[in-house]
Amino acid sequence: MDATDARLLLALAQDPRASALALAERLGISRNTVQARLARLDLSAVQLRLDPAELGYPITAYVTMVLRQRRLDDVAAELAEVPEVIEVLGISGETDLLVQVAARDGDDLYRVAGRLLAIDGVQRTTTSLVMRTLVPHRLTPLLERVAGRQPG
Repeated sequence: MDATDARLLLALAQDPRASALALAERLGISRNTVQARLARLDLSAVQLRLDPAELGYPITAYVTMVLRQRRLDDVAAELAEVPEVIEVLGISGETDLLVQVAARDGDDLYRVAGRLLAIDGVQRTTTSLVMRTLVPHRLTPLLERVAGRQPG
């Protein structure tokens, strides 16, 4: 990704419905360049970020998991089947996985946490409730740096 790609993504973030012609005019590049770059960029990897609360899941929690060795792939496959699991990260340190989950209320979170603990290969879990989001998920500062709009 170069500065032009980053500028294109920033423009799309500001106006997701902009046409190739509008983007070209805004960025000062040709429409063919915009179309070629959009075709090359994997925009399917750019996912819509919805707030789970708007879907009826106002509680967000992170569950750390300690696994039995050699069960990572099986556990990950089972986690992918749980609709309330938003993201699963393999991490270093004393725990093996960091799992972001969404729940409707405290009872629902208890049910989801129990379901995760019941997965074969999971030895122990710790659940931490998100009290407040202080810095939301963002990529704009990185795109601005790549686009050359910030010193770096």
